[in-house]
Amino acid sequence: MSRLLLILFAFFLSAPVLADEFDDNYKLGPGDLILIEVYGEEELTFETLLGESGSIDYPFLGRIPVKGRTTEQLRASIDSGLRGDYLIDPNVHVRILEYRQFFVNGEVKQPGGYPYQPGLTVNKAIALAGGFSERASKSGIYLSSSDHPGRKPIKVGLNDRVKPGDILVIDQSFF
Repeated sequence: MSRLLLILFAFFLSAPVLADEFDDNYKLGPGDLILIEVYGEEELTFETLLGESGSIDYPFLGRIPVKGRTTEQLRASIDSGLRGDYLIDPNVHVRILEYRQFFVNGEVKQPGGYPYQPGLTVNKAIALAGGFSERASKSGIYLSSSDHPGRKPIKVGLNDRVKPGDILVIDQSFF
């Protein structure tokens, strides 16, 4: 029993590290809700839902491209834009409040879009969609990546990772 508790404790301790590593490499896109904070400057602190244009209007800096950038790249861009002309030493932070949805289509009980959470696997995504339908092919699962929208969907397994904006399609079984 104590061994099980130790394993569970170790798992929970490691989970935030995985989420942080994911956030460091995550590319922002339409549907992400972000918070931009500049400490001590209320008029420069706000949250925004990223739209299809891939840009945001930021006070004093104008239109800033966001799509395809990491939170660190966006933070550095805002920091350098504010530094000197407006603030001597800005303290800028950018974080993701909500990731864009991922989608599950095909032979699941409740197809549609679902809120993303770091660490999501194909198996968990299917569970969120109510599980496989009676006619689902458990080996015919395909993923269209939001990072590569023009690429052909790839066949995936139940333990493969799902990212925000990804689309899973579960084929119908013929037997």
